Amino acid sequence: MSVKAVFFDRDDTLNYDPGYLGDPSKVELYNGVPEGISILKNDLNFKIIVISNQSGIARNLITEPEVNSVNNRINELLSNYSTKIDAFYFCPHHPEFSEKPCNCRKPSPEMVFKAASDYNIDLKSSYFVGDKISDVECGNNAGVKTVLVTTTIKESERLLLQNQGKTPNFVADNFLDACNIIAKDSTGGNV
Repeated sequence: MSVKAVFFDRDDTLNYDPGYLGDPSKVELYNGVPEGISILKNDLNFKIIVISNQSGIARNLITEPEVNSVNNRINELLSNYSTKIDAFYFCPHHPEFSEKPCNCRKPSPEMVFKAASDYNIDLKSSYFVGDKISDVECGNNAGVKTVLVTTTIKESERLLLQNQGKTPNFVADNFLDACNIIAKDSTGGNV
């Protein structure tokens, strides 16, 4: 039986991004993240999957073990609220710093498709939440509904999306707002 999922960007969506986060002691979740994930996972039975670009690895600024330790720290913090991320997928590449081109870097939907295959996810009943143009494009490319969190995006980036006809399905003021939008939409409520 297929399941539904919410795919989240990590940095500046779930947690504050100090730039190439590799130190788990510096992980600070945004307000509403534990509560929002708990609603989606525990109350509405969504799989929770993180899809992130981690180009700091290709740039030799952070390592894969450091990224994994940050991901583990996020789940430690979420465990205090009896919830967690089911899986983390990340692209370690960057076009200017990697030896060969990759197919996984957002806005490519490859990581979403891999997660969908790994967890038998029905993409038509799933969502992608992020704070960047590449997150909306990734979700659109994967065929899921998209939610743009406007916590850190510049108005010029939003206008660029609009001008390119790549607008998200929903726009949220913050993380918890995004989760409430998904809760309403997925249960047939008005958004």
